[in-house]
Amino acid sequence: MTTLTPTAVAVAAQSVRRSFGSVHAVVDASLTVPAGSVTALIGPNGCGKTTLMLMLAGLLRPDAGSIRIDGSDPTVDGVAVRSSIGWMPDQLGVWDNLTCLQSLTLFGEAYFRPREEARQRGIELLEKVHLTEFAHRPARVLSRGQKQRLSLARALVNDPSVLLLDEPANGLDPRSRVELRQLVRGFAAEGRAVLVSSHVLSELDEMVDDAVFMSKGRTLGAEADALVAQARTRYRVTALDGAALVAALTSLGEAFEPLDADGAVGVTVTNREHAARLLSALVQAGVPVDSFASAGSALEQTYMAMNEERR
Repeated sequence: MTTLTPTAVAVAAQSVRRSFGSVHAVVDASLTVPAGSVTALIGPNGCGKTTLMLMLAGLLRPDAGSIRIDGSDPTVDGVAVRSSIGWMPDQLGVWDNLTCLQSLTLFGEAYFRPREEARQRGIELLEKVHLTEFAHRPARVLSRGQKQRLSLARALVNDPSVLLLDEPANGLDPRSRVELRQLVRGFAAEGRAVLVSSHVLSELDEMVDDAVFMSKGRTLGAEADALVAQARTRYRVTALDGAALVAALTSLGEAFEPLDADGAVGVTVTNREHAARLLSALVQAGVPVDSFASAGSALEQTYMAMNEERR
C-alpha cells in the first residue's frame, strides 16, 4: 500500500482497541486515509468494522491506541472532529413525520447555520442525491434505498472534509449504485477523504483507491497486501472450442483448472505482462478465445482468500 506523508493523511488510526465487557470488538486496528481518496474497509460481519468507524467518528472512545481526524483527536477535541466529519450509519434514524427537507434543515441548524442557509443547503443536497421530488414529503414514505440517499445527504450537511460511510449501498437499486459510485468518486475529486464499509465488493472495486481488510477485530497489513497481489494474478479464460483451449494450455505448459459449467478455465499468471503473452500465444495457436479477464472482483477474491487463510 502507498506510503503517505503526514500532511496527506486525513484519517489516521494506530493500534486502536475497544472492548464491551468480555467481548473484544476491536483488538488491534490501524489505518490511514489520505485526503482526496476513497478507502474501503472490508471484513465479515462481526469483525469490528462498525465499532472502528464509530470510534473514528468520535461516537465511541477507544480503550487504547490513537485516532486523528485532520490532525485532531476526537477524545480531546470532539467539536473540531465533528465539524470535519460526515457520518453515514448503516441504519438511518429519521423523524418519520418530518419532511426530507425539514430533516436536513434541522441538521444544518444543529451545525449553527442560519435557518434559511440550512434550508438552501438541504435543497441542494436533495438535488445531489436525486430526492428533490420528496423534499416536502415525510421520511416515512421513503423506500430503504431512498432512505440511504437521504442519509448520505445528511452526512454532507456540514460540508465535511472526511466522510465515513457504513454500508452506503444497502437497499440501492443498480442505477442508484452507479450514481453512488459517481458521487463517492466526486467527493474524492473535491479533496475529501472517504472511508467506506460495504459488503458489495464488486461495487467497491470500481470506487476505491485502497482497501483495508479486517478479521476478528484486527486490520491486516502486509498479509492482506500479499492476498490482493495474489488475487490479481487469477484469470478466467473461455473459448468457443474448449478442447482446443485445454490442448493449447497443456502444450504451453500453463497450469489451469476448470472453473464452471460454461467451460471456463482458471489460470494463474505472474503479472499482467505474463497474461498478455499468454493471450497472444493462445490466439497464435488458433484457439478461438471468447473471453480473457481477471477472475472476478479482486476485492472479492482477496476477501475469500483472507477467510480461507484465517479459518
